[in-house]
Amino acid sequence: MTGGKGERVSDLLRLGLHDLHVELGGKMVPFAGYEMPVQYGLGVMKEHLHTRAAAGLFDVSHMGQVILRPKGTYEETARAFEALMPVDVLGLAEGRQRYGLFTNETGGILDDLMFANRGDHLFVVVNAACKVADVAHMVAHLSATTEVVAITDRALLALQGPKAEEALARLVPQVMAMRFMDVAVVDTLFGALWISRSGYTGEDGFEISVPDGGVEGLARALLAMDEVEAIGLGARDSLRLEAGLCLYGHDIDESTSPVEAGLTWAIQKARRAGGTRAGGFPGATRILHELAEGPERLRVGLRPEGRAPMREGVDLFAPDDTPIGRVTSGGFGPSVEAPVAMGYVARAHAEIGTPLQGEVRGKKLPLTVAAMPFNPTTYKR
Repeated sequence: MTGGKGERVSDLLRLGLHDLHVELGGKMVPFAGYEMPVQYGLGVMKEHLHTRAAAGLFDVSHMGQVILRPKGTYEETARAFEALMPVDVLGLAEGRQRYGLFTNETGGILDDLMFANRGDHLFVVVNAACKVADVAHMVAHLSATTEVVAITDRALLALQGPKAEEALARLVPQVMAMRFMDVAVVDTLFGALWISRSGYTGEDGFEISVPDGGVEGLARALLAMDEVEAIGLGARDSLRLEAGLCLYGHDIDESTSPVEAGLTWAIQKARRAGGTRAGGFPGATRILHELAEGPERLRVGLRPEGRAPMREGVDLFAPDDTPIGRVTSGGFGPSVEAPVAMGYVARAHAEIGTPLQGEVRGKKLPLTVAAMPFNPTTYKR
């Protein structure tokens, strides 16, 4: 997802819950073509820590929701969708969700996404800034086998944190049986909810697609619970950074490959060399080569010394002042009580514990390559 540089308020789209965000004291800012709440009265730091301790409610309705409905068989649609990325779609069981990556012919990442096998069709969630291009990409490549349906009458909420299950189960008891990356469709007072046990914070939690007519009722019902607070984009960013999760347009883009980005876990054995369906996706030559030989650079975690964050764009150097990379995301990690960052460095400097320097306002300051996530994940396996 990209930010909102140069966007005028008059040009921005509004979320269905816009008035509720304003009522809750949300500070609205431009983001990916929308007016979005960056924080509420608690402020970013307290919103972040509340999500880690209890449950935070995020409005992520700016994301793209898409149904891939087979014209023939589910297998034909799954096979065609699989041809767009180095990910195993055919092997995904019904009722399960998986992380995916659209790649281009040079092995770069067009977008990252989530997709779910819902029995007779696939449900896909894509990044807000890429959704128009993603839908066009799917229409161009899938139309022979599949009806590509962009969903425009549903909102998307994320409920994240160790008390997310407890809160949501009061309204939807079925979620207690779900584990990480399970999906379910549940009829409720708020309409049919499309629920996945997943999120973007490193915490246990859920993403909930809800009909426009039911989203305010669901949001208010959750926010009435003691555990749940409204959380804005600021804390969403610091939470995902501590979790070591990529932000599209910053940590990954059309020039970065999944291997460089450290996303090889998302490339299942079936799609790798020697697998039952190896290759056959855009950029396979580069990606399979990098899997075998290693890439020239790698995304790494970074821990600056002291209290000052190193933010996106900071140039990185070896101890001998050789330029070796750049920070792509950085800030202060409220849960780890220290600055954290991620970026790309030459492979020779990517080992955990390697000392580096980052240039901030003309001065080179020390930092160290560190393991990610910076804060332990709490997914319900």
